[in-house]
Amino acid sequence: MLTNEYTCSCKMGSTCVFTEAILRNYGFHTGLFTSPHLIDVRERFRLNGGHMHRKVFGIFLVAKCSDDMPMPTLFHFLSLLAFKIFATELVDVAIIEVGLGGQRDATNVIQSPVVCGITPLGYDHTEILGNTLEEIAGQKAGIFKKGVPAFTVSQPPEAMQVLEQKASQLDVCLQVANQLDGNLLNGLHLGLAGEHQYVNAGLAIMLSSTWLQRTGHSKVNPVDLTSRLPEPYIKGLTTASLQGRAQIIADRACDNQSQGDLVFYLDGAHSPESMEVCANWFSLAVKEDRERESCLKDSSQILLFNCMSVRDPHLLFPRLLDTCACQGINFKKALFVPNMSLYTKVGSSSSSLPIGVEVDYSWQRTFKPYGRISYVIKEMMTWQLATDVKSEKLDPVSSVGEYDNDTSVISCENSMVFSSLPLAIKWLRETVEQNKSIRLQVLVTGSLHLIGDVLKLVKT
Repeated sequence: MLTNEYTCSCKMGSTCVFTEAILRNYGFHTGLFTSPHLIDVRERFRLNGGHMHRKVFGIFLVAKCSDDMPMPTLFHFLSLLAFKIFATELVDVAIIEVGLGGQRDATNVIQSPVVCGITPLGYDHTEILGNTLEEIAGQKAGIFKKGVPAFTVSQPPEAMQVLEQKASQLDVCLQVANQLDGNLLNGLHLGLAGEHQYVNAGLAIMLSSTWLQRTGHSKVNPVDLTSRLPEPYIKGLTTASLQGRAQIIADRACDNQSQGDLVFYLDGAHSPESMEVCANWFSLAVKEDRERESCLKDSSQILLFNCMSVRDPHLLFPRLLDTCACQGINFKKALFVPNMSLYTKVGSSSSSLPIGVEVDYSWQRTFKPYGRISYVIKEMMTWQLATDVKSEKLDPVSSVGEYDNDTSVISCENSMVFSSLPLAIKWLRETVEQNKSIRLQVLVTGSLHLIGDVLKLVKT
């Protein structure tokens, strides 16, 4: 079973990945649990930075259920599985990413972690965590444990006040980690792209340093973020990897003449705050690509989008559009697709809502005739309103037009709805093959599930 000697709890996969990589480079036997997975469920469980072999992983997938003890929800089951794997493998340190919130999260059964961390807070999972930053911060602070040190980063004042109050009540020494100075990496770059990752890296450094000190590794000196970083920190931070976050992949399925003309920019942003971060990263990446690209082909930016039905695209698109526009990046077209992946095959739904929580699905009735793509049409109409002032007076149903059963596509002036993701990918590939003078840069965002589905199609 897990002990209180080696656990480190945190919210945000990037920070957890950085922390694991640092401690692994100190020679420790590490276990890392993150969520969700993109392609293979084994991605959630890392031992010494690698995924488990299928045969070894299968040994742990034995669960005995009965009427008295039914199958738990997917995330509860996977959390239990992570604890079982790490205990069996006798890891030196287990880095556990909190799934949702903190206070009621399945991972919060760890009573005495060595150190806890809270990453930048925003309006995410509001249907469960609350509609204000104060409410969300209160849920996140649920991972604080009496007397256990905790770190966070710069937060909005109203959120920081709640974190500090919760910390005071539990006698928790809460400290704010500074953003990492890139000059301390000796000319190298972080393994995860994006300026926001320097905030996550700064937090990971403090979590790692505190774990080393509290677990009695006296030979390791405290880290001074103003002078130099020890080599294990630099190596860990610059080699850390995490799929689906600020990831760039050139499509290999195009013909030889079109190789490199279809590039996917993948980021699983799904909240207003992360959408702005994603837009900054994408804009910078496009500008850097223009500077490197020696060919004379015209580049066009395309958005490939899907979000879960509980998300509100009205809150997501303005952050994305405004941030990109401020940097001179404008999308030529937006493509919308329905979900392919459903991660609810173990027990009941992994994202079930607490009793009493209601989500407004009334908009779905407006587009009911379109069946499973009805919510995707809502995303398209929201995009039309955000990008075209003339669309403000459009009637949602009449402006969508009739669904074409032959092409499985609904088109508007600057957007398209596809009945499936493979059809959207097919359209992108045919576009670059039929127009040799263009280069498409496709931002894929809105859902980590969408990111995983795109990776499956592009990598195969």
